[in-house]
Amino acid sequence: MTSSIAAESVRPTRNIPADIARSWLLVNAMKTELFDESAGSRADAIILDIEDAVDPSQKDMARENVVNWLTAGGKAWVRINDATSKFWADDLAGLRGTPGLLGVMLAKTESADQVTESYHRMDGKTPVVALVESALGIEEANHIARAQGAFRLAFGSGDFRRDTGMAATPEAMAYPRAKLVVASRVGNLPGPIDGPTVGTNHPILREQTGITVTMGMTGKLCLAIDQTTVINEVISPTPSDVAWATDFMSDFEANGRVIRDGSDLPRLGRAEKIMKLAVAFGVQPSL
Repeated sequence: MTSSIAAESVRPTRNIPADIARSWLLVNAMKTELFDESAGSRADAIILDIEDAVDPSQKDMARENVVNWLTAGGKAWVRINDATSKFWADDLAGLRGTPGLLGVMLAKTESADQVTESYHRMDGKTPVVALVESALGIEEANHIARAQGAFRLAFGSGDFRRDTGMAATPEAMAYPRAKLVVASRVGNLPGPIDGPTVGTNHPILREQTGITVTMGMTGKLCLAIDQTTVINEVISPTPSDVAWATDFMSDFEANGRVIRDGSDLPRLGRAEKIMKLAVAFGVQPSL
């Protein structure tokens, strides 16, 4: 069975809204045999990659693979080439109006204009995740987050380290992560998507995803299907968080939703957020 035919029978096990999606699975657009498997995985979102994963000589073929699969019934985001590349305009023209296209991830975003131009060249409706991968992009993050068409920010941590020479340690990466979190708030966007963890060591992935959460990021790129379960678990509210939120909301309702002191409003906001995520992710309170 070909990938294009099989796509018609793929049914996601759940439908997590993209604004709260935790695991964003990158899939090489030349590896069509992975499309259906990825779509049926536990990834909250899949991104068919026609940028860094694809050799320049194969860009047209990769784009065609993506369009064929989406047209046949698949649904995915697509990482397109950056706005300064010779492939960017062709990517947008080729993807425009494609059924099943959920949005695009714009590689190497460095300005608000790049986001807005991509948005308008599509159809003025397709959301753009701005992948920030350079020092310039980080410093322009506030403007990028406010750009028309911007849906979420994402951190291209590998390219950022190559651009700056910074280490991969949590301390070194604290500034760019914090910058994207603050910029997302400034732009009234959902929390940003962190860069991927390279390798197959799940304890390291769990530790690094914990840092993602600590920094205020709410999603993470992943490079393999088996990473999605760990990422989803760590970024979700814990059962004890849900138990606290449930108890707080019950007490708040029992007291007539009356604000009793200055700590009630922040706790109410936290409890409501936890409950919303718990419902979306299917997390039950601990006993």
